[in-house]
Amino acid sequence: MTPVFDDIDARPGSTASLLRTFVGLYLRRLGGWISASALVSLAGALGIPESQARTGVTRLKQKGLLLAERDGVPGYLLNPDAVPMLERGDRRIFEMREMTDADTWCLVSFSIPESARNVRHQLRKRLQFIGAGVVSSALWICPGHLQGEVEQILDDLDARPWATLFSTATPVPSGSLVEAAVSWWDLAALRAAHESFQTSLSTLPEEPFAAYVHLIDRWRVLPYTDPGLPPAMLPADWPGASSFRAFARLATENAGPAWERVKAATR
Repeated sequence: MTPVFDDIDARPGSTASLLRTFVGLYLRRLGGWISASALVSLAGALGIPESQARTGVTRLKQKGLLLAERDGVPGYLLNPDAVPMLERGDRRIFEMREMTDADTWCLVSFSIPESARNVRHQLRKRLQFIGAGVVSSALWICPGHLQGEVEQILDDLDARPWATLFSTATPVPSGSLVEAAVSWWDLAALRAAHESFQTSLSTLPEEPFAAYVHLIDRWRVLPYTDPGLPPAMLPADWPGASSFRAFARLATENAGPAWERVKAATR
């Protein structure tokens, strides 16, 4: 099995992020393979110069997402081991889930020895990326429907022996749930991210293929970092729902024409 690394540090709008978004959207639909020339051509339609595209593809190969493979001409194969990761991403990106006040929570308690401090660092980093909140340095909280993702992270890091998961109903903090949410998550940063996303929609390219890939690329991090907290934990003017409505509308408008462009470029 070839290791596949989720490139969570790739900045949306960067060459690496746009290429990764393209691969996640289309390579499975193309049968898992694309010629090098078609990939570079479509990258150009996204505003990525050829030299940068080739450098970006090299990074995706290093991350294990793409494998070099000829099919008469030079090309790239989607690593089959990456498919489960991409499928999880599809569910997050296109089916953003919001909790109700009655939904359960998953608590993640861990005690990792100093000899494995890099594992501890990676665990905290990845828990933060999937939208978990920090109750204390070794106790994190996330929506109950994310427990499977937490277990996958622990397995990936070989950290399962050091962690215990608890399923629980509504937390009972010393103050209000709204105050607890502000303490456990950086809601100010999440609000700013939603507002930035909404503002960025006015600068999407006009051509549907480029508009669609850029839209997904700008959106894809938000459904991870925003856990979809229940109404009781959020201010009344929380921008999450309006962000998702805007995303869904533009995705519906551009998805079909974008796919036609990809098919035409890869015939």
